[in-house]
Amino acid sequence: MSAAPISAKIAELLSDQRQLFSFLNSSPIMARRGAEGVSDFIFGNPHDMPLPEFSEALQKASVPQSKDWFAYKMSEPESLAVVSESLSRRYQMKFSDEDILMTNGAFAGLAVSLKAIVDDGDEVIYPIPPWFFYHPLIKSTGGVPVRVGVDKTTFDLDLEAIERAITSKTRAIIVNSPNNPTGKIYPRQTLQALSGLLSDASEKNGRTIYLLSDDAYCNIVFDGIEYRSPSLFYSNSILIYTYGKTLLTPGQRIGYLALNPDMADKGSVAAALYMAQTITGWAFPNADLQYALPSIETLSIDVAHLQERRDLMVERLSELGYQLHKPDGTFYLMVRSPLEDDEEFCYRLAEHGILVLPGALLDQPGYFRISLTANDEMIERSFSGFGSALASSG
Repeated sequence: MSAAPISAKIAELLSDQRQLFSFLNSSPIMARRGAEGVSDFIFGNPHDMPLPEFSEALQKASVPQSKDWFAYKMSEPESLAVVSESLSRRYQMKFSDEDILMTNGAFAGLAVSLKAIVDDGDEVIYPIPPWFFYHPLIKSTGGVPVRVGVDKTTFDLDLEAIERAITSKTRAIIVNSPNNPTGKIYPRQTLQALSGLLSDASEKNGRTIYLLSDDAYCNIVFDGIEYRSPSLFYSNSILIYTYGKTLLTPGQRIGYLALNPDMADKGSVAAALYMAQTITGWAFPNADLQYALPSIETLSIDVAHLQERRDLMVERLSELGYQLHKPDGTFYLMVRSPLEDDEEFCYRLAEHGILVLPGALLDQPGYFRISLTANDEMIERSFSGFGSALASSG
């Protein structure tokens, strides 16, 4: 037989993501996860026990109160009311329940949003370094990923680069603030200028360019910095959120999409998103998570303690001789690799019991990423290894 055993689209995505999947499935760095004495900084997974209030809320929500308790669920009215009230209070902008769609996390929210607005050949812009699944999500919808760089000094959006990247085929731009992996919160003036740029380009091209605002880390903000969602500055925006970062419960999949209240054709977009949720495999949160939402909406991991971890690691790594950017938010640090081959240096760190993510996997070669969700013991014992690995690279 000559026919390929899998779809051509999936084969292409597997080829595109070969380096990432190779790291995840066969890297000696990943093989050391869970070993005794290892400091695991690879992903934003918890290394401390979950919030007890979260567990209590789930336990209470799992007790059936009617025969339909575990029936098919879409966006439950109680969930919509919780989210719309929370957004309206936070941003002083009136969100209605009709503006909200509940999703099983931001991953699904991004997939649903792209599926609802992108046709084959449409271009979707995203800044680099990015979250590593933007590229395959865009391609899976038939879209064309378009990477643009950011300001290399500040990590702010490069508006001139974005403007150059826009064509008559541009359908959307993904903006992630605070950004994974840089931790950059894009300032108000940048977002206002971006809004004007997108409005002008939409009018010129005769088709709407949507802004997909990936707000996954919007509640993990340091130093009292004011956070404003990019979606607030541009009417044709979809805000995408997950509770998994704020609660550090990435395996409990609940989040939402929020349409800017002033969006043109909002009804059509909402209907398209609903259809996309259905055909994406019922991309709605589980029943118990929605029942628990009123209790978990205000819960959060200790952001002040995360900031202390950030400050400690920035200070100690800088003293050792590393170059790194101090993030405004998220729980990541981007550190310049002392070797041009960042993956090789990550292997050296692994030899000293330190596991990090190579920057090459994030379109940022020459760097590596540290997750501050490692526990305090891991962080403290890592510094001698960081020092030894750096000394061996000189």
